[in-house]
Amino acid sequence: MNEMFLMKLGEVVLKGANKRQFENRLRHNVRRRMEPFGNFDVYILQSTVYIQPMDDQADLDGAWEACHSIFGVVSLCRCRPCEKNVDAIYDAVEAYLGDDLDMAESFKVESKRSDKAFPLTSIALSQEIGGRLAEAHPDCLVDVHHPAYTVYVEVRDLAAYVHGPAEPGAGGLPTGVGGRGMCLLSGGIDSPVAAYMMARRGMEIECVHFFSYPYTSQLAKDKVLELARLVTKYCGRMTVNVVPFTEIQEAIRDNCPEEYFTLIMRRFMMEISQRIGRNDGCGALITGENLGQVASQTMEAMAVTGAVVDMPIFMPLVGMDKEQIVTIARHIGTMDTSILPYEDCCTVFTPKHPKTKPTLGQVEHAERKLDREALIQRAIEGVEKVTVRYADAPLL
Repeated sequence: MNEMFLMKLGEVVLKGANKRQFENRLRHNVRRRMEPFGNFDVYILQSTVYIQPMDDQADLDGAWEACHSIFGVVSLCRCRPCEKNVDAIYDAVEAYLGDDLDMAESFKVESKRSDKAFPLTSIALSQEIGGRLAEAHPDCLVDVHHPAYTVYVEVRDLAAYVHGPAEPGAGGLPTGVGGRGMCLLSGGIDSPVAAYMMARRGMEIECVHFFSYPYTSQLAKDKVLELARLVTKYCGRMTVNVVPFTEIQEAIRDNCPEEYFTLIMRRFMMEISQRIGRNDGCGALITGENLGQVASQTMEAMAVTGAVVDMPIFMPLVGMDKEQIVTIARHIGTMDTSILPYEDCCTVFTPKHPKTKPTLGQVEHAERKLDREALIQRAIEGVEKVTVRYADAPLL
């Protein structure tokens, strides 16, 4: 029988009466992720996802790499299925893991017998297979407490499965079980991480980016689309709404006190994002705000910018320090792109002395000369919707 993958479910196993809904979504996500790599059978039994290639043309290595970025999975392993008898299990271990045992200083066998009709207990099966392996690999010592290598045997309903140590999965919840959110995506470090973290909690992600040509360049726009593409490795394809923002920023510059520039700009961003999001079925806004990181991210400033919308605002980074955020950015592969020197609209018309403790009344008074509705409508009419996929060619 061919090599296949086993992926163990994480939080999904705790979902009680809703468990089937979560499993169905996860199975759908896995099947979609496997499509580029060939014909795979995907099914779920006993809180485990089975991914089995249906022919020799399947790209196992490509599929294996993709499995590491599927949310809802706590661990995964490549394994060899075999018949449920001791001789077949030993032969599978020897054929599949024999080379690893030859290179290890010590080993043990750990068995799990889910099929209680199997005649040996888990301990007895480990002892039987371990004894045979010890004879076949005399230079690899048995060490049941601190082995250099562990052979795993799982006797399940359909077959027995042998494998080496499992690898960590992406964790979280299956994409799609947590609704849909609109992420305000800039070219910085924080917002791609925020999108990833909410996708990890089961949200489908759509993005909005504010583009201020000619103050920001095409390279700045490409940088943001590339960040979105990198995040789709985890959340699947997404739409990026590119909003023309130049007119709004120039109107703020010409009609508002300088110390309120950033606050008023962010209020426009929030309201535009909410309107686009509502039209696209989003139930929440997602931002990369982090308390105290910059002048516009004080408690008072965030209250003022959030007051212009009534949609829930998720801020998954709000209590993190920068080192934690950077660590995640490196892990998901967005860091190197985020630090490219192509600045976005947030750096345009930045005030020298921004207001850090504004009140809502002050900001509303500062923006009184603006025709908010007309500016917002023209921006929304000019939105460019760009679909990005991880399989797309990199833009930078």
